[in-house]
Amino acid sequence: MYSITKRIFDLAFASLLLLLLLPFMLPICIILLFTDEREVFYRQERIGYCNRKFGIWKFATMLKNSPNMPGGEITLRNDPRVTRIGRFLRFSKINELPQLLNILSGEMSFVGPRPLMKKSFDQYSPEVQEKVYQSVPGITGIGSIIFRDEEELVTNSNMPPQEFYRLFVFPYKGELELWYHRRRSLYVDFMILILTVVVILAPRTHLPYKVFTDLPKRK
Repeated sequence: MYSITKRIFDLAFASLLLLLLLPFMLPICIILLFTDEREVFYRQERIGYCNRKFGIWKFATMLKNSPNMPGGEITLRNDPRVTRIGRFLRFSKINELPQLLNILSGEMSFVGPRPLMKKSFDQYSPEVQEKVYQSVPGITGIGSIIFRDEEELVTNSNMPPQEFYRLFVFPYKGELELWYHRRRSLYVDFMILILTVVVILAPRTHLPYKVFTDLPKRK
């Protein structure tokens, strides 16, 4: 019942949002088409439901050759590879809006574990790899909320970025995704949607830990 209700909600809400946001998204497409790299969309291979690969849609926010430039797949705060308009789109999370198309196609949901690139997925423990994508990946999720300041954390760390991800980010994200795997429900999904809005408006809030008191704690 949970999966059916969630899918109906995803289809209805994604369709409604696309209709409402189309007048807002079209100017963004035009701006991207005539500025910086002149690229509107970016499609990247990610790991999805049942560990199957799919292409995730985003508004283009980085230089075309960014994966081959210093930093690779890791984006830092004030990363020079991010375009001018891309900074605003990433900060506001507007760059994620094209993923409504992924929701309509059934590849994603509004709430679920964030779909990772294969290289990042391989950093998870075998237990997390086995269970994390038994749920359809989402535009937002508990990992996205808790790691809303991920770029800042990596930038301010004294460790090399790859080591920081290996020792801190992926182990803790894995614990959060296992928590979601155990707790997933319509109530949890609804509260994650509400908390996503809250942390965008107030990034320093500790509300997620107050709403979900049994969340794994940061180490």
